[in-house]
Amino acid sequence: MIEKERRREMLWGYLFAIGATAIWSGNFIIARGLSETLSPISLAYYRWAVALLVLLPIGIRPLLREWQELKLHLPYLCLTSLVGVTIFNTMIYVAGHTTTAINLSLISITAPIFIVIFSRLLFAEKITLHKSLGILLVAVGVVLLITGGELARLLRISFAIGDLWMLAAAMFFGLYSILLKYKPRKLSIWAFQLSTFALGLFFLTPFFIWDYCTSPPVSFSASTLGAILYLGVFASLTAFALWNKAILVIGPVRAGMIYYSLPIFSGTAAYLILGEAITSVHLCSVLLIVSGIFTANHDPRKI
Repeated sequence: MIEKERRREMLWGYLFAIGATAIWSGNFIIARGLSETLSPISLAYYRWAVALLVLLPIGIRPLLREWQELKLHLPYLCLTSLVGVTIFNTMIYVAGHTTTAINLSLISITAPIFIVIFSRLLFAEKITLHKSLGILLVAVGVVLLITGGELARLLRISFAIGDLWMLAAAMFFGLYSILLKYKPRKLSIWAFQLSTFALGLFFLTPFFIWDYCTSPPVSFSASTLGAILYLGVFASLTAFALWNKAILVIGPVRAGMIYYSLPIFSGTAAYLILGEAITSVHLCSVLLIVSGIFTANHDPRKI
């Protein structure tokens, strides 16, 4: 009975990770569309401000009820907020201004690899043969998807400053996922989310004030407001809540392997929204990515 409950819990953990990844795939599309409208800092600030306002009615009671616990773990909450809210997404938006889409996509898949590395360094978690083989299969699948089957395109990639920003963002996302493993058990998910959103926005505020005073005024159209609402409600509040829950249930490494499926959702969105064709290359990439995810999460001891 206990084993059955555990399997059900694990299934929900994987579904949480898949849901977060699917939502984040839309984040990249919208962020690219707003790159010429809003500065990276302003986009990040408005995104988290919306997320905070939406979460406030839900999380204020748990936050007040768990106030003593929050104060006890304030250093941890400040670090997690700084890494996951203030820095990570802002770096993605900065990177999008100075590098190409193919470079962003290629570098973003390194995030789960950093999760595996940090898990090894911080938790001494063994990197098994299955994890290594799974990472290899997924990496090949994603590279095949990004290059459209023309692997020679990798040789023509030129790296810009934005590539370094994206690589740093991937590292911070890996670190954030690891930090979630330390989440105090007495803190509810809503008190945790509200406190990290508020602290992350607080740390971002001085940079936003500077950006607001030095940048041209922004004209908010209906599409811009709609995009910010999506980023604030879904890509921030919903996706982060799902991802945090997934980390607690299945751990950062397994959740990180699910993150590799992001190009699948991005490709599907491009087909449905932009009308881009799905070719045999896409299907082969999906097969490799899914196979890699299952291989990396396979535990022969449970067979």
